[in-house]
Formats: sequence, C-alpha cells, structure tokens
Amino acid sequence: MMTACLLCIGSNDCREKNLQLARRRLQSLFPAIRFATLQYTEPLHFTNPARFANQVAVLETDCPKAEIIRLCKEIEREAGRQPGDKQIEKVSLDIDLLLYGSEVLKPEDLQRDYVVKGQKEILKQS
Repeated sequence: MMTACLLCIGSNDCREKNLQLARRRLQSLFPAIRFATLQYTEPLHFTNPARFANQVAVLETDCPKAEIIRLCKEIEREAGRQPGDKQIEKVSLDIDLLLYGSEVLKPEDLQRDYVVKGQKEILKQS
C-alpha cells in the first residue's frame, strides 16, 4: 500500500549545495517526489544569524516510516552533518518527515509558514 509523506528539508550551511544534494538523492530514491519552491527563512531558536534555505517535498511510497527516516539521516550524513553540529548552530542538512500518511510526526513544524506555503504550492501542482 502506498503512503503519502511530507518532508521538510533545511540548511543554514552551504545551503544551495546541500539542498541540491538532498533533492538529487531523494529523487533517485523516490522518482515521483514533488518539491515546492525553495524558501529562505530567519533562524528559529538560534543566535547564529545565518538564514535557512527550506523546501517542502511530497512523495508516495510503500517504504515503512522507519526506512524513510533512516534514508533521510543517511542523506544528512552524506551532506556532512555531524552529531555535535546543532550545539554550534550549524545545520548542513536536516530532512524531517513531518507526515506519514495521516500520522503527524512533527505538529509544530506543520504550522510554520514555509511548510504551509510549500504544501499549498504542491497541492496546486496536482
């Protein structure tokens, strides 16, 4: 059975390069994935003033939730993400699974403007 998923991709370090890597890798894993327009946002909960590049993506898959999360973490590591990076407010790449079918995994993130805008944009593409 296919399950719809909503991802949010973000970076505040080598933003364009890392988001390009994420898009390329995700598209190789999920060829029908659709991406909203890249959006730049001010950092939340960081003192580092580096803006974030964020992008929302929608895909359908028969992969279990744990496998999608594992694949996302693998791509993050490929972009150079290290365990201690958040403490120094460096986010090379962050790929979060926000929705897996009807299961909400990150309710706070779903309320963010760039996620709401990205979802609406992708719905219009359908």
